Amino acid sequence: MSLNKPYLDVPGTIIFDAEQSRKGYWLNQFCMSLMKAANRERFKADERAYLDGWAMTEEQKQAVLARDLNWCMRTGGNIYFLAKIGATDGKSFQQMAGSMTGMTEEEYRHMMISGGRSVEGNRVVGEDGDAQAHRQPQGAAGKKGN
Repeated sequence: MSLNKPYLDVPGTIIFDAEQSRKGYWLNQFCMSLMKAANRERFKADERAYLDGWAMTEEQKQAVLARDLNWCMRTGGNIYFLAKIGATDGKSFQQMAGSMTGMTEEEYRHMMISGGRSVEGNRVVGEDGDAQAHRQPQGAAGKKGN
């Protein structure tokens, strides 16, 4: 059931709505399993085997293996659940958020301390602001060769 969703026109934004929740149910359940030390150990010992124990799509499994959080979100992952993967890998939430923007942790921290991205030119897809898809990823971490 797809409803009129004007928020889909917000550049660089994936809204976790009911449709995304249904799509990512097993991905998010996998993430929550990482709250238990024994499950983290099993996952770290053989990531693919652990993922194969969940009714996730192959695309979701590949997104997790690649540690591509934007891809995980497109396949229904919720950032608050996905944070469990980062914690399992010893990453801070700030490091994870930086990776999602193509920025280094330091660049991301500086951007946030400075007030975040400008909203100018970032209100709808097609504008020419820095959050538009053709301007992503940003920062040194997103440049080839890093």
